[in-house]
Amino acid sequence: MSTAPYTRAYAHTKKRGKEGLVRCEYCGRSVPRWKAFTKFKGFRISDPTLRREIKSYNIHMFSRKIFVCPSCARVRKVVQPGKSIRKKHLNL
Repeated sequence: MSTAPYTRAYAHTKKRGKEGLVRCEYCGRSVPRWKAFTKFKGFRISDPTLRREIKSYNIHMFSRKIFVCPSCARVRKVVQPGKSIRKKHLNL
């Protein structure tokens, strides 16, 4: 049987007490902060002519940090797992 293409283990280097929980932005599940994936959602002006007209100090580029649980991260492709050991050694 092949192993999972991502690591499930997490080992602390020192004692940290009770770890904080964060909410997944997509499903609302409570996940430990160390286990959650971070993603930045924001607002950008992609039109170059409009960007030249508006000065950078006149507009606020909205950006916020969101946390995503491992299952939502896999479904929404926030994180892409690597190949399994079996597929790494498969010659195509």
